[in-house]
Amino acid sequence: MNILVFLIPAALLLGLLGLGAFLWSLKSGQYDDLEGAAERILFDDEDDRPDEDRDDNQTAS
Repeated sequence: MNILVFLIPAALLLGLLGLGAFLWSLKSGQYDDLEGAAERILFDDEDDRPDEDRDDNQTAS
């Protein structure tokens, strides 16, 4: 029963730390654009390909 004297404050401290981390993530804008990353993966960026894969940079030897 004496262990509850340590476990209850520890649980409350961890809960408050988790709540603080969640509120910090809300304040810093972590949840502003939920669909952006999901839609960005669908589009092919031509500029992100390595130079050796591009057709317009091939030269005749």
